[in-house]
Amino acid sequence: MTQRINIPFFSFWDRLNIIFLAIVFLFLSCGSRNPAVQELPIFVQPSAPAAESPPPPRSSGGVAEEIRSLVENGSPPSLLRALDQIRSRQLETTEFGRLMNAVAVNLLQKLYPAVQAQFLPVDPPQTHAYAKILREAERGTYTPPSPSSNDYLEHILPFIAFIRESRSERLLIALPDLEKGRSLNPSSVLAPFFLGLVYERSGRTDEAFNAYTLAYGISAECYPAAIGLARIMETRGQLQDAIRIFSDLVIRNPDNIAVKRQLAIAYYRSNDWSRAEPAIAEILQRDSRDRQFILMRAHVLVEQGQFLQAQVPLDIYGTMDTNNRLYLFLRARVQAEGYRNRDAALNYLRSILRNDPDDGEASLYAARLLMESNRQEDQAEGAELLRRLLDTPNPSPQVRNLAVQDAIRRQAWAEAQGYLEPLLRDRRSSRDLFNSYTIEQGLGNNAAALQAARELYERDPSNEDGITAYISALIDTGRQDEAGRMIESRLASLGGGVLKGRYYYLRSRLRGSEESVMNDLRSCLFEDPRNLNALIAMFEIYQRRRDDRRAVYYLKQALALAPDNPRLKRWEVEYAAQLGN
Repeated sequence: MTQRINIPFFSFWDRLNIIFLAIVFLFLSCGSRNPAVQELPIFVQPSAPAAESPPPPRSSGGVAEEIRSLVENGSPPSLLRALDQIRSRQLETTEFGRLMNAVAVNLLQKLYPAVQAQFLPVDPPQTHAYAKILREAERGTYTPPSPSSNDYLEHILPFIAFIRESRSERLLIALPDLEKGRSLNPSSVLAPFFLGLVYERSGRTDEAFNAYTLAYGISAECYPAAIGLARIMETRGQLQDAIRIFSDLVIRNPDNIAVKRQLAIAYYRSNDWSRAEPAIAEILQRDSRDRQFILMRAHVLVEQGQFLQAQVPLDIYGTMDTNNRLYLFLRARVQAEGYRNRDAALNYLRSILRNDPDDGEASLYAARLLMESNRQEDQAEGAELLRRLLDTPNPSPQVRNLAVQDAIRRQAWAEAQGYLEPLLRDRRSSRDLFNSYTIEQGLGNNAAALQAARELYERDPSNEDGITAYISALIDTGRQDEAGRMIESRLASLGGGVLKGRYYYLRSRLRGSEESVMNDLRSCLFEDPRNLNALIAMFEIYQRRRDDRRAVYYLKQALALAPDNPRLKRWEVEYAAQLGN
């Protein structure tokens, strides 16, 4: 006996409803999903309502849906795959194929210029809404969708007109359309990436960071979103995080010159000169006239102390722009640090200050050069520049440091201590500790000097300034045995040169007889003829012996090294006749 199967009965209206729902579902699945934008005032050209987009050919069915989905996704691999589908399915001559080809090629060329591929000619159906949007975008005109549109690309493609736009008032007009676009197709990188651009260029960096993160999360191949993320990280001081993103992108896209440019810039901005140099050189191999990277290369070479080599990119850049502020500043540094030509360096710095008298970096550098000059008028100009810098509401640590050095040079110990106190409180660098030792020693506070020297020495026992300061402080506080052991250890480990000269001088301070003192001082000057302390000590010995000829011999050398030293100034007056003044 055959078992009967109960089939549910569908009335005519039930069947009609099922067919209607199926048609609606098919239409929605084949149609595009893109948001609408409000009509734009003034700069949007008025136009007739957009023509209805022709439906994809019935014969291609799911292929058309796949191609549209790939184009709407918007990542480089999806766009390239869409183009490959158009070619492989021989849709190049159909209206749908020509339309999707035009959209995909435009997106690749505008958003991903580093992607190299052979494209079919762009020839969209001229009456289609997308074709009109692309034409207007080329003219810089934003074409909003109709208020009733739910077509994803009609909401997204108009933003191509704003790819290079920086004015927030124009960019924000696209915001509602992009927001709707994101809701119409959450799996596309285009809406969140464009939103990131709008937010970033409007100063809304937190929202931009979130939008770029969303786009990059959808597709790690959307490298402009990663670059946007890294840009925001740089503004937040997260340079190492930005470098990690760029490094990952370079691994995935080894031929992407746009990413390599950003990685080189990130190395440069993080002052990682050793990595920046080869990265910049690679960019210049592609384009030897890239002025931004020519100047970056010059800057890296200057920071590395390669002043002669820096002349080449500076000369090249000088044929393009001689008024650039960084160019003038690097020229000044090359002259001052490379050629010891103070006057030439000051000429470049004065060019900067004529354009911007409040340029703090140029003012500080000029002040230092002027105060190192032997000319009274230069010293006075430098002191005035320093005074102006100190009069600002919150002088930088570099300004305070120069003030400390100037006061120490003048042996104005109390003044130097006042400038140093904020530096010790806020940063307490090794240089600050050494200056503290010097100042306390100058004030006769031997215990405080020892404390500063010990902290410096314990922080870095290999720091020669810290070692010599600590030994000197030990001697000043009567701990000669400990100082002597350290001196002998250092003398035994050094082959010769300036450093060894320092330890010979320190050992001379421990000697009992004048002859043994003089032997160590002579050894010091043999290793370092410019050791000021040894020259002054030799002068004082011969002065006590009333041997004016030899005393003047050492005094002349000391004055040549430190013409403004207050102690030497007094002796210069006393021996004016013998010095020929």
